[in-house]
Amino acid sequence: MRIFKPEYKMSKTIFGGQTLIEKYSQYLPVSENTPIISLGEGNTPLVQAINMPKLLGFPLLQLFFKLEGLNPTGSFKDRGMTLAVTKAVESKAKAIICASTGNTSASAAAFAAKAGLPCYVVLPAGQVAMGKVAQALIYGAQLIEIEGNFDDALDLVQQIAAESDITLVNSTNPYRLEGQKTAAIEIVEQLGRAPDFLCIPVGNAGNICAYWRGFKLCKSMNTATHTPSMFGFEAQGSAAIAGGIPIKNPQTIATAIRIGNPVNWKEAEIVVEESKGKIDFVSDAEILDAYELIAKSEGIFCEPSSAASIAGLIKDLKNGYIPEQATVTCILTGNGLKDPNMPMEIGNEKIPTVQARVDQLKEVMGL
Repeated sequence: MRIFKPEYKMSKTIFGGQTLIEKYSQYLPVSENTPIISLGEGNTPLVQAINMPKLLGFPLLQLFFKLEGLNPTGSFKDRGMTLAVTKAVESKAKAIICASTGNTSASAAAFAAKAGLPCYVVLPAGQVAMGKVAQALIYGAQLIEIEGNFDDALDLVQQIAAESDITLVNSTNPYRLEGQKTAAIEIVEQLGRAPDFLCIPVGNAGNICAYWRGFKLCKSMNTATHTPSMFGFEAQGSAAIAGGIPIKNPQTIATAIRIGNPVNWKEAEIVVEESKGKIDFVSDAEILDAYELIAKSEGIFCEPSSAASIAGLIKDLKNGYIPEQATVTCILTGNGLKDPNMPMEIGNEKIPTVQARVDQLKEVMGL
C-alpha cells in the first residue's frame, strides 16, 4: 500500500471558505490547535420537490431532499469522517480501520489519503457495490474481504483496534456522529426552521441518532422552535430494529443498509421515543419504485439505499402517519453513481441503434 506523507502543515481552511469543522467548531470537540483534515465536505443542497407531491396525490406536501450524495466521496459519511480522521491525527494514530458495506470504506480511504495515514478496509465478500470498492482502491486503502456479513466484519475490526494504535472509524467512533449532526444544523439554516418530519434510511442507525443530536442542539440554541419527528426506514430483509430481533443473514438490494445488528440500536430507540417518531421497514420493490420516481420526476439520482427514505415517506403518506400539509425532509445519503449497474439491471428498455440518417432517427423518435 503506497502512502504519500504530506510535506505541509494541514490547512484549516479550504479555498473560498471554512471547513465543516471550522464552521461548527463551537459544537464539536476541537480546539484551535486541532489539525483539521478536510476535503470540502458539508454545505450540501436542500432541494424542494416540485413534481413528486402532485404525482403522489399530495399536492400540499412541502417536500425537501437533502443531497448528501454531493459530499466529496459521494455520501454522508464524509461529515463524520472529517472529524474522526482529524481526531485520529490529533491522537497520533498510526492508521485507521473500518468495516464497510461501501460508503464508509470510500470515505475512510479518501480522508486517510489526505492525512497520509494507512487505511485498512474489511468488506463482506460479494456484498459491496463496485462503485464504492473502486473508490477505496484508488484512494490507496488495503481492502480485505471476509467470508461473512457486515456484522462479522465489524466484530473483527473492533478487535484489531482494541489491540493496537489503529483508530476504528466506524460509527462506534464517537466523533463520527458528532460530525454527522452538522447536517441537521444545515437543514435548519437552509429551511429557516426544523421540518415537521425527517425521513432517513437506517442501516447501522448512526445517522438517525446524529441528526437528532443536531436538531436538539438547534432547539437548545433557539435557532429552531421545535424538533421533527424522526422516521427511520430499514430495508425489509434487514429490518432488525423494526422487527425487534437481530438478523443473521440480512438481504436487500440496498447494500448500504444491509446490516442485521445495528450498533446504534439502543440510541436509535431513544431517538424514536423522544421525537415521537418510529423505525419501520420498506420492501426492495418499494425502494426501487422510489429510486426511479425521484430520478424521473425530480432529476435526482440517488443510490438505492437512499431511496428507502422516499419509499418510507410514500408509505406513511398513504397510511396517514404523515399529514399532507406537513413539511418533510428526506435524507438522500448517497449518490446514484455509487451503484452504477442498478439502472441497467432494472431497466426494461433496449437502447435502439440506427444508421446515421435523419429519417431513421425521426422514425425512432416518433416524428
